[in-house]
Amino acid sequence: MHAPPSSHFIFIPVVLILGIVLGFVLGARATRDAIALEQRRHADREARRAARAATKAGEPPAES
Repeated sequence: MHAPPSSHFIFIPVVLILGIVLGFVLGARATRDAIALEQRRHADREARRAARAATKAGEPPAES
């Protein structure tokens, strides 16, 4: 049994660090997208709630 080449000791940590960095970047992007989607849903929900309240009060719905 022989020892792995010296390039092995450089390649493995580089691949590991690259995977960590890519995971962090892609995870951060997914989190930003999820937060933006939740904010959009919240704004739409509030707009529908306001339109329903205006309709119940007998006022014409507000223009968006």
